[in-house]
Amino acid sequence: MADIKRMYKTVMDDHFPEKMTIQFGEQTLVYRKRSWKIPDESTGEVIEKGLRYGENPGQESALYELVNGNLVLGGCQFIGPGKGLVSAISEKDMIQSGKHPGKINFTDADNALNILKYLMDRPAAAIMKHNNPSGVAYGATLVEAYDRANLADRIAAFGGCLIVNRAMDKATAGMVSENYLEVVGAPEYEEGVVGILMRRKNLRIVRIPRMDYLAEYRNTRFVDFKSLIDGGIIVQQSSLNAIKTKKDFKKATATYKGKTYTIEREPTEEEYSDMIFGWAVEQGVSSNSVLYVKKGVTVGIGTGEQDRVGVAEIAVFKAYTKYADTLCFREYGIPYKTLEMEIAQGKRNSGTKEEIDRQTQEAHGGIQGAVMVSDAFFPFRDGVDVGIKEGVTAIVHPGGSDRDFESIQACNEAKPKVTMIFTGQRAFKH
Repeated sequence: MADIKRMYKTVMDDHFPEKMTIQFGEQTLVYRKRSWKIPDESTGEVIEKGLRYGENPGQESALYELVNGNLVLGGCQFIGPGKGLVSAISEKDMIQSGKHPGKINFTDADNALNILKYLMDRPAAAIMKHNNPSGVAYGATLVEAYDRANLADRIAAFGGCLIVNRAMDKATAGMVSENYLEVVGAPEYEEGVVGILMRRKNLRIVRIPRMDYLAEYRNTRFVDFKSLIDGGIIVQQSSLNAIKTKKDFKKATATYKGKTYTIEREPTEEEYSDMIFGWAVEQGVSSNSVLYVKKGVTVGIGTGEQDRVGVAEIAVFKAYTKYADTLCFREYGIPYKTLEMEIAQGKRNSGTKEEIDRQTQEAHGGIQGAVMVSDAFFPFRDGVDVGIKEGVTAIVHPGGSDRDFESIQACNEAKPKVTMIFTGQRAFKH
């Protein structure tokens, strides 16, 4: 067991080159490998290394920053040098380094920025786990945004990566320090904040360069690489979110066998707001995915499934589970699973759990009144029916299925009627 634990603390040597050059036709991009001088957690000796390891111990890994070259392909100009975010983090930006960072620490931070770049208009927080959000939320203040994002899935947030889009303040830091996180990233930290966060000695406290300019990245593409097991590489442009305002949505309409089907209820302003928010979050969720969002916070997130109705149901299950856990934690200060265990041990009355379960069922796990978001069209109405059954009031998805008319019918038949909007674009992420 000691050997297994040691694996997670070992900083591996890597054999990747100090410089990497990629040529696209006549254009050349030059990257430099990043390393940092960080004290070893056990000996205190300062060690200069790059990433601790890849996705798992035993996998060598390296991070490269673009330092030269300006790629333009087919009229598309990609992000150029001097605009690094995660890849530009220096020792100075690692306010508290904890341990040498690993690949997942940085890819989680990067995908959080991929979501937050669409949410820079007000305070927002994204908590990531295994490159997917566990909770994303707006707030009137940063502390409210963090609290809402954390309670959206308090269980999954444990050991996660938190990125916020405003300078970290004392109120937010105090709440953050009560929980276990691996990484906290912000554009800046107000005076006295770092001392509060450093109560967690292994927490990586990071200042992210250029984050104040993050909104500029929403309209710029990067080159996306995918390596195949045979050594081949697939290259693609990164996707762009086409939805900026409610005017970018399309009213749900479909024609089937000469008959036109149109959604009968227009969205409210609050529903439009949640649709825009939900579609922004969807840009950072692994496909297939379905989300439920309400009042600027994620309620349930279903990720990475093979069928759409299944992921809609998984998101419902997660919403119910997290809602019950939040009620339990607020009332008794313990997780819902701990409550179940203590009831089984005779330490608590079963009535406490029954009341939490009743409130959870009554609120449909917080889904009642929410917006349902899907990264691709619903091939059948069964996925839409899952959300309607739980009380969603609005549904947003790309549209384009041969059976869109069925989904429109389901919304019009619902009591009360559910509204539906098309984005006209898919948001797959693999």
